Amino acid sequence: MSFALPRNVPNFENAQRRLEDNVWGKFTGNGTENGLPMYKDKPASYGRGPQGRSRLRRRRNVVFVLLGVLVLYWLGWSGNAQDEAGTPANTGKGAKAGAGRGSGSSWFGGGKKSASVDWTRRRDDVRAAFLLSWNAYKEHGWGYDEYHPVSKNGRYMAQPNGMGWIIVDALDTMMLMNLTKELRDAREWIATTLSWDKDQDVNTFETTIRMLGGLLSAHYLQETLPGMKPENANEEDLYLEKATDLADRLMGAYESPSGVPWASVVLSTGKGEASHADGGASSTAEATTLQLEMKYLAYLTGEENYWTKAEKVMQVVDDNGARDGLVPIFIYADRGDFRGSEIRLGSRGDSYYEYLIKQYYQTQQREPIYLEMWDEALEGVKKHLLTYSKDYHFTILAERPAGVEGRLHPKVDHLVCFMPGTIALAATGGINLTEAKKLPSWGKKQEEDMELARELTKTCMGMYLMNPTGLAGEITHFKLDDPPKMYRQEILKSAPLDTAEDADWKTDFEVKPADAHNLQRPETVESLFYMWRITGDEQYRSWGWDMFESFVKHTLVENSGGFTSVSDVRTIPPPSRDNMESFWLAETLKYFYLLFGPNDLLPLEDIVLNTEAHPFPRFDPSKKRFKTGWKRIPRDEKGNLVGRRAEVTDTAPQPS
Repeated sequence: MSFALPRNVPNFENAQRRLEDNVWGKFTGNGTENGLPMYKDKPASYGRGPQGRSRLRRRRNVVFVLLGVLVLYWLGWSGNAQDEAGTPANTGKGAKAGAGRGSGSSWFGGGKKSASVDWTRRRDDVRAAFLLSWNAYKEHGWGYDEYHPVSKNGRYMAQPNGMGWIIVDALDTMMLMNLTKELRDAREWIATTLSWDKDQDVNTFETTIRMLGGLLSAHYLQETLPGMKPENANEEDLYLEKATDLADRLMGAYESPSGVPWASVVLSTGKGEASHADGGASSTAEATTLQLEMKYLAYLTGEENYWTKAEKVMQVVDDNGARDGLVPIFIYADRGDFRGSEIRLGSRGDSYYEYLIKQYYQTQQREPIYLEMWDEALEGVKKHLLTYSKDYHFTILAERPAGVEGRLHPKVDHLVCFMPGTIALAATGGINLTEAKKLPSWGKKQEEDMELARELTKTCMGMYLMNPTGLAGEITHFKLDDPPKMYRQEILKSAPLDTAEDADWKTDFEVKPADAHNLQRPETVESLFYMWRITGDEQYRSWGWDMFESFVKHTLVENSGGFTSVSDVRTIPPPSRDNMESFWLAETLKYFYLLFGPNDLLPLEDIVLNTEAHPFPRFDPSKKRFKTGWKRIPRDEKGNLVGRRAEVTDTAPQPS
């Protein structure tokens, strides 16, 4: 298959690029700290990092200012952009709050208010934001796994020389944006510096989705997008070779008595280790969000071991007999049993559901077992978790901390906002809604699911618009009736998202002080991207632009630091957390770029995106003689297992 290159890409040999090269130069970091970066699947605790607003330098070198102005000019950013009425651009939502730390939103030309929106220019603004982030990292934190844009330093998560966390995670974003110089620098670091010989344990899930996924998607895109292969043909397999080496080390995590992977693995030895928290149990989401990566690697290499080890996990989880398709958020790797009964689609539960439907599409619908599991889970969500806010009937995907029979808790992690886009993907397979409705498989269920996806997307966008910064908190709570109105009882429409500062609908939403931080997470813009591609409704693009402007306005760091996560979205200016997660480059900016770009770049019907937004192709597993190697235990009408649970046959010793 072939994809179209992004339009209006720069000439990499022109004066603009030479000036950029001279300004940014080449720098390396010298971090010495050890430790793990924030897990994507876990909510970070409030208070990590600096809490006060950073003190930013006010004195600048005159020459640097002039060069910076020239760079911004050539990148198309104008601090004096005006709309057709002659007033400064970007004076809408949040503008009256003042410039704050991120007063640079007016630099972006795509923000002009006019009858005809130039989405190409807005996409190029996202590309410019990526470049600013990347160049700041390159200048102040090159090679570090974690980057602190305010203090302009970073740290390694493993010695020596780190894991390439940020570099590897950003590879495919650079490819999609046609940033060949930046890609060349990243590739050189991977070829000369990246080594997996680390003596400390790393999280199995995070390393798989970011590092393994990033390398595999880079290998895929260099074969697909023109101009991405290295000039030397002997170097074409660099990404695949690094991915295979990493996967072979990760395989030790699967050597548990049950087949459920240990939460961590020591890369130098391949030794799996139980979780250091949660009573030693693994996160269910983490254990079941490895399959897309391992299956694609198996397809590329022909090595069945990657396939069977990852697939075994799905069997063990399903053999526990989930109630209405909903699984508890912890599972023991040594026994294969669930720990507790807490049900949620936020942290530790989310991507289990995401990978059910994506496994089905990844293997070109040749594994219907995963569609069956997805359908059961979605019906369980509708039955037990979907409710409505008290006064304005926003659809809420809530939690059941004590299991499906326990109390409903109206708490929504930002992580939950992957779900509306995933529901739309499941309903249509990724094709345009107009075409999907012509299929013989289209019916009432699909119509209902698409309406549910719209309402959940609206709720997630409300989590942004409710705050004065236009940014969502890590967790939002909702006011419910007592007893709560449930989706299974009736389907209700929500109120319009009036953007007025004192709009009444906002009273249904609440962000508590401990949950008010924003970590640059991608889940809502991810769903906006899916909803735009599938429905063609411009509202999703417009919401995305509002969100992007809010990130620029309130998280841009002065003095070329890049962008930072913030501590309180309810306050203007929001205090800096002085941290840039790798998923800002790998996911958030990538989804913005795709949302504002042409639909023939990564067409959804041809690819699946892993939970870190790394694209893999859909493939026919039978070409490598792979197939689903397990069958589900039968269920009765109530969903209870009929027959004995499959025996665990693997007797591998438990790690100490």
